Amino acid sequence: MATTWGLPATEPGAGWAVIDVETSGFRPGPARIISLAVLALDADGRVEQSVVSLLNPGVDPGPTHVHGLTAAMLEDQPQFADIVDDVVKLLDGRTLVAHNVAFDYAFLAAEAEFADAELPVDTVMCTVELARRLDLGVDNLRLETLAAHWGVAQQRPHDAFDDALVLSRVLPAALERARQRDVWLPVRPVTRRRWPNGRVTHDELRPLKMLASRMPCPYLNPGPYVQGRPLVQGMRVALAAECSRTHEELVERILHAGLAYSDAVDRDTSLVVCNDPRPVHGKGYLARELGVPVVSDAVFLDCVSEVRGGTAIEEFIDPARVDEQFVLF
Repeated sequence: MATTWGLPATEPGAGWAVIDVETSGFRPGPARIISLAVLALDADGRVEQSVVSLLNPGVDPGPTHVHGLTAAMLEDQPQFADIVDDVVKLLDGRTLVAHNVAFDYAFLAAEAEFADAELPVDTVMCTVELARRLDLGVDNLRLETLAAHWGVAQQRPHDAFDDALVLSRVLPAALERARQRDVWLPVRPVTRRRWPNGRVTHDELRPLKMLASRMPCPYLNPGPYVQGRPLVQGMRVALAAECSRTHEELVERILHAGLAYSDAVDRDTSLVVCNDPRPVHGKGYLARELGVPVVSDAVFLDCVSEVRGGTAIEEFIDPARVDEQFVLF
């Protein structure tokens, strides 16, 4: 799993499937999808195919004052099972993208379960998290705010097709900025394709830091980072609050490089990433007190692209060298 979290913006992908749903409520299972739009985009964000439909949910449509859809309007519309084959074909091989993807994915997977279908979704990406990484200088990360920032016209907020269309036009601009700023894309793995009626919390979309702190590192901890020398696989890296890049992106790069993410700072920590040169509290301060090396996130990102191979835990280790960096330079 360590290598599936995050994706360099410069790495070509297989394409995107931008999705938006309007629902009868907030809990998948009891609440159902009443309007769905899925737009298949190529790797550069150009729309290739689409599935757009109102749906008869078989339940009360919920807050009509929000989405504008009444029971009478939905009565003669297809059910999700009627269009699921088209949705599956469109999703196959693409990364699912939504603005707050956990919400949309949960409902889509619940509907697929009701229809006795399996979603071919291996990865998802949330554009809220992507926008957070891009340092846009906007007041908030709502879709209408991002649309205004990039000059994308929004005609009908809370309309699934219009929201998906807006997002499909925002995405290419966001991807280009990510490439320019060397920002990794927050692509997340999905290990469960079937969703038992929406009643199970999916661990694969929980916060990355919680999962990362529990992941065993396959390499032995080579000890503290030495300034001017390369990072080594197995080094334990902690993140202070004082960083300009988001912690999620930094954690993705830690895992991808074969380093170990640590949620705490102690004498076994190899390195703390902190942009404050004289921290007076938090992990940066604790690192200074314990003598743990501290670098800025800019320095860390320069180093993490060229991490040296570490010593696998299966290999024999000479105990006399435990405090050294195990790597051939």
